[in-house]
Amino acid sequence: MVTAHHVDHGLRPESADDACRAADIAHQCGAAVVMHRVQVGPGPNMEARARAARRAVLPPGAMTGHTADDQAETVLLRLLRGAGTDGIGSMRPGPIHPILDLRRHETEQICTDAGVAWVDDPSNTDPTITRNAVRHQVLPLLADIAGRDPVPLLTRTAAIARDDAALLDDLVAQHVPDPTDTRALATAPPAIAARALRRWLSVDGYPPDAAAIDRVFEVVHHRVTACEIPGGRRVARRGGFLHIITPDDRAN
Repeated sequence: MVTAHHVDHGLRPESADDACRAADIAHQCGAAVVMHRVQVGPGPNMEARARAARRAVLPPGAMTGHTADDQAETVLLRLLRGAGTDGIGSMRPGPIHPILDLRRHETEQICTDAGVAWVDDPSNTDPTITRNAVRHQVLPLLADIAGRDPVPLLTRTAAIARDDAALLDDLVAQHVPDPTDTRALATAPPAIAARALRRWLSVDGYPPDAAAIDRVFEVVHHRVTACEIPGGRRVARRGGFLHIITPDDRAN
């Protein structure tokens, strides 16, 4: 039996009503339903913090309803953050994202045909949220400039980036099997060495920024013995190998 999961972030007064409507839709479709409630406090980067809270309560392998339009928006957002091939590759099609090839309007039509009344989140029109600005301003402007729908182009770019990223991963495994080995890092092509470091230093799938990687390269090439990276961590060189020193290590 299919089980639907709804996460109430508690960010809007009407979120409890939305949860009830989500449960009604699940029952209408013959699915069981599990309700979750999380707390996301005020502050910057609300979307990322809400996403992290949501992922923390959803079971492994939970499928999402992201569409091709979501994919295109994510590509642009990651480009704005200076992402490389991994970031531009965005969400990977597969069991976790089963409708990633569908357009948003197609999912709405499916709901209409099935007699399912979907819920529009009012926050999706909030222009202060960067994703909404991309959705309602940037993508329409790009369509006007290009004279064509940019969504298929952006999703194709994501697919190409994913293939390139897979090849780069193979090259990393060949050239830098141990990302802490400073000799291997120093002699590998710079792009491969940087990729090895980003993968090694990632936290929850998020690599450190380019400036941090540049500082680590200073350690690799024996210009300094250690450097600071985000998260209060420190990368130091000992005996030709890199080591991560955490705040807990320093406390001890």
